[in-house]
Amino acid sequence: MPKFDRPQPPVFERVEDERLYRKQHLAAAFRLFGRFGFSEGIAGHITARDPEFTDHFWVNPLGKYFGHIRVSDLILVDSHGEVVKGNAPVNRAAFAIHSQIHEARPDIVAAAHAHSLYGKSWSSLGRLLDPLTQDACIFYQDHALFDDYKGVVLDTSEGKRIAEALGDKKAVILKNHGFLTAGSTVDAAAWWYISFERSSQAQLLAEAAGKPVPIDDEIATLTHSQVGTDSRGWFSFQPLYERIIEEEPDLLN
Repeated sequence: MPKFDRPQPPVFERVEDERLYRKQHLAAAFRLFGRFGFSEGIAGHITARDPEFTDHFWVNPLGKYFGHIRVSDLILVDSHGEVVKGNAPVNRAAFAIHSQIHEARPDIVAAAHAHSLYGKSWSSLGRLLDPLTQDACIFYQDHALFDDYKGVVLDTSEGKRIAEALGDKKAVILKNHGFLTAGSTVDAAAWWYISFERSSQAQLLAEAAGKPVPIDDEIATLTHSQVGTDSRGWFSFQPLYERIIEEEPDLLN
């Protein structure tokens, strides 16, 4: 079998270049979330850890439509929830949740949360996803359930409990709320969210049609090792990134 050298996330010598890369891919992720219909009012946020000030993160400004976000619109928030770069307010729930995720998981560069249709629907069931398809195996034994909804997350104590539920996994289902995904790159976190949303949609459709047959544990575990790595998540996002910057280059402004 011929060897395929899959592209890997870039490594930067200058922190300024890495910061710009993260911000460009973050803005692109928002545009794509808007394109996929994941935007709902002022809800939802994706964060990217700053590569220099690692207790700070870049995030969307409160009230800005995902599909209009540019690099220059992103705001930088410190560990106290203060906006230190940008002229717009931060979503309080974004700080309450993401600050605790980033603090608990130094390996996480980005985390994504939105109120997407199938994420909301699946979250109401209070169940983990089953390994029904190859794509669903991305999350096999690699996602968790936060079964303690108490209204809009406005306090870091609840964000901390969400981080504890996430543990060392790539995704958490927030019961009666939606999904949150995380990754070592913006690209992986965004791709995990897109894939998690589609996998939940697929399971809802399969269960509506009949009784789906899951993949057995051994094969699901193997498949997870093949499709569930962060480098695979990063790579899977690249065609979407290339498409969105070609079609909407203003996002780089």
